[in-house]
Amino acid sequence: MDILTIQGGKTLHGELKISGSKNAALPILIATLLTDERCTLRNVPYLDDIETVIELLAFLGKKIVRDRDEIVVTAGSALQAEAPYELVRKMRASIVVMGPLVARLKRVKVSLPGGCAIGGRPINIHLDGFRRLGATIELEQGYVDLKAEQLKGARLPLEFPSVGATENLMMAASLIPGRTEIVHAAREPEIEDLSAFLNAMGARVTGAGSDHITIDGVERLHGAIHSVIPDRIECGTYMIAAAMTKGSLLLQHASASHLSALIEKMEQAGIEIDAKDTTIRVKGPAKIRPVSLETAVHPGFPTDLQAQWIALMAISSGVAQVTEQVFENRFMHLPELQRMGADIQTKGNTATIRGVESLSGAEVMVSDLRAGAALVLAGLVAKGTTVIHRVYHLDRGYEHLEQKLSAVGANITRSKE
Repeated sequence: MDILTIQGGKTLHGELKISGSKNAALPILIATLLTDERCTLRNVPYLDDIETVIELLAFLGKKIVRDRDEIVVTAGSALQAEAPYELVRKMRASIVVMGPLVARLKRVKVSLPGGCAIGGRPINIHLDGFRRLGATIELEQGYVDLKAEQLKGARLPLEFPSVGATENLMMAASLIPGRTEIVHAAREPEIEDLSAFLNAMGARVTGAGSDHITIDGVERLHGAIHSVIPDRIECGTYMIAAAMTKGSLLLQHASASHLSALIEKMEQAGIEIDAKDTTIRVKGPAKIRPVSLETAVHPGFPTDLQAQWIALMAISSGVAQVTEQVFENRFMHLPELQRMGADIQTKGNTATIRGVESLSGAEVMVSDLRAGAALVLAGLVAKGTTVIHRVYHLDRGYEHLEQKLSAVGANITRSKE
C-alpha cells in the first residue's frame, strides 16, 4: 500500500484548479443507465470511486470510453438486473443503481453497500420510497431484491433528507408514469447537478435544490452532454489548507455559492476570503480565531468538512466546539490528531478543541476519506515528518492530491510502504 510523507512547515502559495465533483459525477454516471443513447460527461475526476462506478456500469451492460476528464457512455450488451457484492461493497453510492434499473427492467437485485465506516447509514429511506412507488422488496443473504410489475408516481415523504435516497428515487421517477413528489428532499448542489443532467436527457424534474422535488415521468430518456460541477469538498479542504499554513491560494474553477456555510465560518475565524464567480482566494491570518459549529444537511455546514475544520481549530488561538449532527461515527480521526499533539476531548457527538501553538509530526492511519484529509492538513503545519498510512481512502475522493499540494509549495511525497 502507498503512504504519504509530509515535511511540515511550508507555506502554501499559488493557484490550484478544483476538480469535478466526485459526489455529483457518481450519480450522474449511474443515471446513464436510464437510456441506451450516447451520454458524454465532462469534468469527471480521476478517482478510485469513479473507476469503481465505471467497472460497475460495464458489468451492467454499458460501454465506457474515457479521454482525460471526458467519459462517453453508450449501450453495450443487454442491461443486467443484478449488481454483485464484489463491486457494490467498494462504495456506498453504488446502491443508487436501484432507481434506474428498477424503472427500466422492473426488477433489480443489489448487494447491500459498503463505503467509509462513518456510521450506519441504513437504506431504509430508499426502500420505503420504492415501496410507495409500487415495488415489492425482499432482503436475503445480503442482497436487496426489488420487483415492480407496475410502478406509478407517488408522494414520497423522506424521514431524513438523504442525498442517496433523493438521487435514487429521482432517477427512478423520471421513467415512472405520473407525478412523483419527494418531500423533505436533500438540497445539496449535487442533487441540482443530477437534476440538470436528467432534464438534459428529457426528464421533467423541478424543484431540485429545494426540499420539495417534483418529477413528471416520461416514456423514454435520450442521450445528453453534461459538465460536472466543481467539487466543493475538495475546494473547502484546500481553502482550509491555505488558512492553516498562513498562505495564500487562488482556487480556480470553484463555486463559492456551494460553500457559503464554510466561508461564513472561515471569515469569523479571521481568514480573508475573496470570492468571485469561478474563483476563491484565501489568505491565512497570523492567528486563527476559534469558531464553534454544528454540522447539518445542506445548506448547513457540511459533515464532509467537519474533520478538516477540527484540524484547523487544533491550531487556533482558543477553544472551539464541533458537534457532529449527521453521522454518528465520524470522530475516528481524533485519536490520530491527538497523536500529533492536538488537544481534543469528546463527549457524545461533540468535540472540544483547545488550540495548541504547534502540532508534531507522527505516523498516523487514515480511517475514512475526510479523516485522511484532516491528517494531511495537520501534517502540512506539523513540526517534523508526518507519515500517513492507508492513503487509499484519500484516493477515493481527492484527485492528484500530492501533485496539487506540491505545486503550491507543500513538501509531500507518495511512496510504497
